[in-house]
Amino acid sequence: QVQLVESGGGLVQAGGSLRLSCAASGRTFNDYVMGWFRQAPGKEREFVAAITYKGGSTYYADSVKGRFTISRDNAKNTGYLQMNNLKPEDTAVYYCAADRSWKIPAVIVVASRWGSWGQGTQVTVSS
Repeated sequence: QVQLVESGGGLVQAGGSLRLSCAASGRTFNDYVMGWFRQAPGKEREFVAAITYKGGSTYYADSVKGRFTISRDNAKNTGYLQMNNLKPEDTAVYYCAADRSWKIPAVIVVASRWGSWGQGTQVTVSS
């Protein structure tokens, strides 16, 4: 399994921006699809975005489309989530995930279908 470590979370005002990073180690990063999920208190883990092995295709949850951008730099073994125009409802712990296979949209949004996870980073958006 690939090991994942997130960073970049913090406190930001509504309308602000943050960029999360996900550093991978232990396996060849470009053998893995990468994704981001989030979990707010009392809620289930929710899909945010995913990106294919070399970054050629991406997929987003409707709630973040047009505001968030997922990307990756395989030379640095790092994935990113650029978050713009943040809203209070974006407040959550954000998790990086990786898996060996790309999946159809109905499956890729299911957290249990991803094999590797980071420890999470807190994002808090104040109103």
